[in-house]
Amino acid sequence: MALWLSRRVVLWLALAAAGAGCASPPAPKELVQSAPRKPTVVFMTDFGTANDAVAICKAVIAGIAPDARIADITHQVTPFQIDEASRFLYGVTPYYPAGTVFLVVVDPGVGTSRKAIIVKSQKGQFFVLPDNGLVSAVIDRDGLAGAREITNQSWMIQAAVSSTFHGRDIFSPAAAHLAEGWDYTIAGPEVPQLVRLTPRTASLDEKGIAGEIIGLDDPFGSLITDITREDFETLGYALEDKVVVQINKKPATLPYVKTFMNVPVGDSLLYIDSRGRLAIAINQGNYARKSGVEPPATIFIPKKSAAPSRQTKPGKSAPQR
Repeated sequence: MALWLSRRVVLWLALAAAGAGCASPPAPKELVQSAPRKPTVVFMTDFGTANDAVAICKAVIAGIAPDARIADITHQVTPFQIDEASRFLYGVTPYYPAGTVFLVVVDPGVGTSRKAIIVKSQKGQFFVLPDNGLVSAVIDRDGLAGAREITNQSWMIQAAVSSTFHGRDIFSPAAAHLAEGWDYTIAGPEVPQLVRLTPRTASLDEKGIAGEIIGLDDPFGSLITDITREDFETLGYALEDKVVVQINKKPATLPYVKTFMNVPVGDSLLYIDSRGRLAIAINQGNYARKSGVEPPATIFIPKKSAAPSRQTKPGKSAPQR
């Protein structure tokens, strides 16, 4: 009897081992479906960091969309400077995917008749911001898919709306609802015409190019101009040339070089920055502080002159042959 039982146990174990060998292997990790990621909310303001405004807005987002990721562009936009914020937004958006929600609060008209809006670009990105021109440059480049005014109370904070803190009460809740997958077309009525900023562009003529200092590359104090690489190249300068630049009508001679270390530490330089704009810097220094120049300021660069012909000294005639 014992022998018969032991034989049955051995047979059962053998069958179990064979069955285990035929079982399908576990699916590799990369084939296991995971929950879709929530869109990123990309946040920019002129609130600064000396108060609790940014933290409150993020808390509102977290309360509505706890799984949303929040990334910051900056909260150090020069107060009330819509042009500056528009430039930052234009530079950042190409690096984010479709579905990203950009929350921008630079809003000198808060509490007035200006609209709070959601804009969708043809790239599939969303912009929650005041209708004051902030998104003009992005839409000019990427195209407009639609725009809605935020009037639906369900998209706002579920409390009394302040007349001075729409970042907390309207824009942050709306951005959070977008991150949760809400349809932006139910936020309110269509906006047929967006407020536009007038783009700043340098002017080129037979004498040279006239433009503006439109910003600083802080904390380095480099001057950023509205002169594009393409426009500058029409002036005829080559790398290593000395270029006479007039800033606020005061001349300065700068070497045109590729990067900072092409000049000695402490020397000034003219270069094309990473966004394709002409800029002025000091190698390991602060040009704005040293020169006392801050935007807004004017800049003029003449066309490169032909090499001057050799002239005889005054009072002496050329030798006759």
